[in-house]
Amino acid sequence: MQYRNDQSGNPLSVLGFGCMRFTKKGNGLDLEKAEKEILAAYHSGVNYYDTAYIYPGSEELLGTVLERNHIREKVNVATKLPHFMVGNRAGIDRIFDEERKRLRTEYVDYYLMHHMTDSLQWERLKSVGILEWIEEKKAAGQIRNIGFSYHGNSENFLRILEDYDWNFCQIQYNYLDETSQAGAKGLKAAEARHIPVMIMEPLRGGKLVNMLPEEAKQAFRESGRNWTPAEWAFRWLYNQSGVTVVLSGMNSLEMVAENVYTADLARQGELQPEDFKTIEKVVKAIRAGEKVGCTGCRYCMPCPQGVDIPGIFRSYNLMYTEGKQEGRLEFAQTVGLTEKPAFATRCIGCGKCEAHCPQSIPIREKLKEADRALRPLPYKIGIALARKFMLRRGRKKAEG
Repeated sequence: MQYRNDQSGNPLSVLGFGCMRFTKKGNGLDLEKAEKEILAAYHSGVNYYDTAYIYPGSEELLGTVLERNHIREKVNVATKLPHFMVGNRAGIDRIFDEERKRLRTEYVDYYLMHHMTDSLQWERLKSVGILEWIEEKKAAGQIRNIGFSYHGNSENFLRILEDYDWNFCQIQYNYLDETSQAGAKGLKAAEARHIPVMIMEPLRGGKLVNMLPEEAKQAFRESGRNWTPAEWAFRWLYNQSGVTVVLSGMNSLEMVAENVYTADLARQGELQPEDFKTIEKVVKAIRAGEKVGCTGCRYCMPCPQGVDIPGIFRSYNLMYTEGKQEGRLEFAQTVGLTEKPAFATRCIGCGKCEAHCPQSIPIREKLKEADRALRPLPYKIGIALARKFMLRRGRKKAEG
């Protein structure tokens, strides 16, 4: 196993164990099966285990396994505060104390503000005393490193990143997400600030393995590399100096073995020009089914009306490359739940974007088409309710 250091010089395994996808058994999780997988990873050198308050049964299972195998002090545990479930200091304390009880631990090595999509959410947490709370928990030794996990656009990511002296952060990133969410721009910004980055969704929930079109598989076969699709995805990440830990939701011993094998062998900077050409072919094959030929170059931005044109088109395309649900979820996270809604309906048809588009996309027409697909009535209602729940308090503070 290879290791990359955190801000304090502590070695972290480049492969982290994501604890969201443990196998279910009856109404709960399969403890015995998960224990074998966790221990297989541990004995292979994996020392970073990521869970969250809202992953049903996950914290409890992880705490049980670590305790009864006497390895809690030998690993790093990461868990998260669901910011959308707290409205005051007492609520933060209640959840944190419950998490430590579930995990059977007095301290958390890496604690994250969970699922941030907009800088306004961080502002709301500050308004209820999160900064003072963090300092108190750090001073008491109950939190050793503080960070945040993120699913919004790169602009809001940078606002949060630059607003506090973070110890680490966590982003969704893979060879399909270079220009979406925090993206390569966010990764490089974090690296410039010496902030370790933990990677989630390296395989986009397995889709970069199980849903590859034949043309993509053929490109891998013709590369001359004897790498599996999963290995290609992990090696692409390990190749980058800004990546500290790559999380994988491993729920089989075979998956643990394959990912450990890659983590043992992959090296930073090992990919050659021909390898990147192979990845380009794969990405092109995956995107062949897209509805809009948007490359995410952002020459169309900023829109005078605040429409997130690349974000909308990416979500629209995802509906046809990965599934309607996946596309609409991406839309909700990166467009619908920002401080100021970046919906296509804000477009006034000025045409400024089309004048700058290298792909000559009829943007105004495609925005209307995308909005119809991404926001049928039930989703309009759902996003409106989610905005009210997640953003209302922060907006009132900002306006006050």
